This record gives sequence, C-alpha cells and structure tokens, in this order.
Amino acid sequence: MNLAARAIRARRAATGSRWRRLNPAQQALLVLVHLHKGEPLIQVAAGFDVGTTTAWRYVRETTRLLAEQAPTLEQGLRRARGDGHGYVIVDGTLIACDRLAADRPFYSGKHEQHGMNIQVVSAPDGEPLWTSWSLPGAVHDTKAARVWKITERLQAAGLIGLGDKGYVGLSEVVFCPFKGRGKPQWKKDANSAHAKLRAPGERAIAQLKNWDVLRRLRCCPHRVGQITRAVLVLQLREAG
Repeated sequence: MNLAARAIRARRAATGSRWRRLNPAQQALLVLVHLHKGEPLIQVAAGFDVGTTTAWRYVRETTRLLAEQAPTLEQGLRRARGDGHGYVIVDGTLIACDRLAADRPFYSGKHEQHGMNIQVVSAPDGEPLWTSWSLPGAVHDTKAARVWKITERLQAAGLIGLGDKGYVGLSEVVFCPFKGRGKPQWKKDANSAHAKLRAPGERAIAQLKNWDVLRRLRCCPHRVGQITRAVLVLQLREAG
C-alpha cells in the first residue's frame, strides 16, 4: 500500500491537486481492495463512503500511476541475466472480460470465452518479469509475441525462451515442445523435460491472477494491459 500511496501523493503534489475526499493512503487502500478482491466499484465505493464515480476515478488514476512503474521487457530480461538465468519462460494468458458474442475480436477459441491476450515472461523460478499490454483474445500467442518483439529482445539480451505449443514456428530463440502423434520415445522424453522447465511460468501467471480483478474484468477491455501491469508492480513489491 505504501508504494501506491507514495505515487498518489507525488501525483497530487506535482499537479497541485486540491483537497480530495480520501487522503493518499485511503485512496491506495480503496484501489488495493478493488484489485485484490475484485469487488465491483459500487461496493468498494460504499465501503469507503464515496461516490461510484469518485471510486472509478481513483482506480483509473492509481492503476495508471502503478503501471508506469512496471518494468520494460528489456529491464526484465536484464534482471534475469543478472540473477544468472540462461533462459526465461514465455507464456500467454487470457484475461476474461464481459463482452457480447458478437464481439468476435475479443473471443478466444482456445479458451472459449471473451477476453484479452496478455504475454507474460517469467524467470525459471516462477517470478514474473514482464507483462505486455493487451491484444484482443482472438490474437494467437505467436502473433502477440511478434507484436511485442519478444524474440528480438531475447536475442539482444543473449537469452533463450521456453514456450508451449502455441509458439511453434515463432523463432529458433523460443524452444517449443514437439507436436504430433506417434512421436518416438526421445521426443516424448524431451517434451516431458520441457514441460517441467516451463511449469514455473504457469505459477507466475497464477500469482498475478491471485489478484481477483484479473479473473474477470468488468471494465473496458482495452484497460486490461494497464491493470495487469499495475498488478505486476504490486506483486513484485509484495514478493520483494
């Protein structure tokens, strides 16, 4: 909470903000309750005795301030190198959101629900290093990785990535399991070893989704990337 409160306090001082209903610590607590519990803003607003519009404004402001502190992919990869890691785990996740069936760009056939695609790069120990901004759920992980230039940045950092079958054909920099049926035993063994190394990436995503707001968003889907990066900052602070 201190991190969010400091960011709010600095923002108010920089803009010469006038008196507000909640002080920076109270505003930070309101936002953390919303992010961690995923409670609708109308309930959070009632709990803090402010209007729903005020609560909405506080959440938007604070998540933006936190997201601005999120590490870039280059910074995340430098951290991995500095910790002595030779590879990172690349994975994608769908952040579900309320959309109509007609909104096809947001519909993920893989997950059979509407949402936004977020790419996550994590360390071999399962620590999340970076999260991308969002793309519609219909976007395949391979395309999303190309949009965010993940392979180019891996090469520049001198690292390799481990990805699931959704990244097959992306680049030689990202190692993926073998596809197809009737594989020889050595390929099965390789896939098994690959899965064990890649498993901590699922844990990294699970850590982020421990913040209930990311289980199903009820806001504009285009805010998913900002909210996810704000959660990443808070998660890294909590873990550190």
